[in-house]
Amino acid sequence: MADKRLEEFVLRLHPEDNVAVVKRPLKVGTRFENGLTANRDIPPGHKIAIAEVAEGEAVRKYGQIIGFAKTPIKRGDHVHTHNVMMKDFGRDYHFCVDARPVEYRKDVRTFQGYARPNGRVGTRNYIAVISSVNCSASVSHYVANRFKDLREFPNIDGVIAFTHKSGCGIQTGEPNQLLQRVLAGLARHPNISGYVMIGLGCEVNQIQFIVKDHKLDQPQPGELKPTFMTIQNAGGVRKTVEAGVAAVQKLLPAVNDLRRATQPISKLVLAMNCGGSDGNSGITANPALGVASDELVRYGGTSVLAETPEIYGAEHLLTRRAVSREVGEKLVERIRWWEDHVRLHNASIDNNPSYGNKEGGLTTIYEKSLGAVAKGGQSPLAAVYQYSESITGSGFCFMDTPGYDPVSMTGLVTGGCNVGVFTTGRGSVYGCKPAPCIKVATNTPLYTHMIEDMDINAGTILDGTETVEQVGVRIFEKIIAVASGDKTKSELAGIGDEEFAPWILGPTF
Repeated sequence: MADKRLEEFVLRLHPEDNVAVVKRPLKVGTRFENGLTANRDIPPGHKIAIAEVAEGEAVRKYGQIIGFAKTPIKRGDHVHTHNVMMKDFGRDYHFCVDARPVEYRKDVRTFQGYARPNGRVGTRNYIAVISSVNCSASVSHYVANRFKDLREFPNIDGVIAFTHKSGCGIQTGEPNQLLQRVLAGLARHPNISGYVMIGLGCEVNQIQFIVKDHKLDQPQPGELKPTFMTIQNAGGVRKTVEAGVAAVQKLLPAVNDLRRATQPISKLVLAMNCGGSDGNSGITANPALGVASDELVRYGGTSVLAETPEIYGAEHLLTRRAVSREVGEKLVERIRWWEDHVRLHNASIDNNPSYGNKEGGLTTIYEKSLGAVAKGGQSPLAAVYQYSESITGSGFCFMDTPGYDPVSMTGLVTGGCNVGVFTTGRGSVYGCKPAPCIKVATNTPLYTHMIEDMDINAGTILDGTETVEQVGVRIFEKIIAVASGDKTKSELAGIGDEEFAPWILGPTF
């Protein structure tokens, strides 16, 4: 049998790499024209050694260290968790050396959105029933469920109950402050035109303190007046439900009267996340999203990368792009916080990649992180935000969040992101109301298999029919279309009502 052409089966990402990514199923004994022979079956997305790697020597992908050889690795070996280990290594942060000025576009691009009195712009038109505490979750759902039929109000995207599992026995200080920041950010989200907030009455997370600390009782001129209530003050479940229903009914006509209008795309704030990643994520969907992110920034918009544990080991690529040393050091400070955090709980930051990530070919958190940061493109890092902190500037930014998708996206959305793009190689079906969420598949078999859930196929890059830049442009145009009202696959499936998940810090008592 004739030797195979190497480029048909594997992809070497950088001249310094000693591994390559397998594009098609590779059978043991497969021999290539350069003499490389597969020593075992290797699935797509996994790695094959293209050079000898001595025990303890660095394993390199993307031209960067992704781990170290546990044992000697022979040319042609399958390179994965059985023969690669993670250990700490020095990273030179070289603050700001790669930061380049943004070359802004001179033409004007627009979308159809909802102008808000505070200057922000919505991409959807929702009414929210916000539970301040787990104890009012059922009541909040009872209220929202009374508005499943909105045919009389066709311009309203829905009435959603946003509930969670905290707020009662929550620790005062940072844990409670974080939860309040999330709830206030949700209340003020540009995709929410009006809201009702419901509590129990005796909980730690008092509505009165949320209102006072975040000035929720001082709406901007033109904003719809919110309603705040507690079950204990209202007189029980039934009375609270009826009061909540009445409050929503008052909002319906005014919210339905709102209309989309032409807005500059500089008003878009993009949340970028990945979940159910595989070995193709850092090759196809993530760098393509990076192209779209850069393009949005060039039009004066904002894109926000997150998931701090999933940039671990690659954070130096971001500090090099920081616009100032202060911004770069703020990112490093968050990395140090996570190192302390996992030590405090006797855990390991390499608990990530997950089982599914490893099945898809990701071996260490370093490898996953190097692929994840590709979502951030090449724009300078303009700001670093705390979890759910209000995103106030434009440009490419970073928000400190866990890697757990619902918690991460909740922080991004409540920080002000009005549209999201979510890349996946294993098939995450995530949705994040009130913001629409565009799903990008990393490979064609996944896109074909789950076509009802995937919005864009980036697997065409591996197939050789499109470039990273071409897919990035498609993602960028899809962002504008969705922001203007086109429904995403997750919205068509009705997903996003139950994915609200604030980050719960500290002990429960």
